[in-house]
Amino acid sequence: MEVKVLTAPGLHGSGPLHWQSIWEKTSGYKRIDQQNWDTPVMAEWVKTIEDAVAEAGPDVVIAAHSLGCIALAYWAQQTKLSIKAALLVAPADTERPGFPSEARGFAPIPLAPLPFKSIVVSSTNDEYASLERARSFADAWGSRFVNAGPKGHINADSNLGEWPTGQVLLGELVRNWETL
Repeated sequence: MEVKVLTAPGLHGSGPLHWQSIWEKTSGYKRIDQQNWDTPVMAEWVKTIEDAVAEAGPDVVIAAHSLGCIALAYWAQQTKLSIKAALLVAPADTERPGFPSEARGFAPIPLAPLPFKSIVVSSTNDEYASLERARSFADAWGSRFVNAGPKGHINADSNLGEWPTGQVLLGELVRNWETL
């Protein structure tokens, strides 16, 4: 069986220099393409994730970033579908003061264990979630936690290019699933 990788970008989507966009271009991963990247509504994002997973089939791994991680946590609480694993990169703390008000319904952050294998990756200087907060998400979700060091929001501004470290982590999730 072939594992399909879907990407789940965050607020405003991922531009052409973001690692998710590069992975889509170089590896053929498919984006979960939200209808509204700039003023997202959680229920709409969850439905789009549901539709994308239903279309892709059961052998799916999702590489989510920022608000996409939080939407995926909401999806996991509501769906009857399943995925194999998720790479959750720089989950945004939607409960912190000053979080963009244009994102509606993404708080409180679901803290139930995720029903799939996952890795949370965070940075020591992420402006959207402290390292400690991201670690608390990983603990609550039952995810392995990876400290990426000082990489900002682990996005295009971080100048990661193809982000080889992320590819290794994604590959680990795919390999672990294939050997079960």
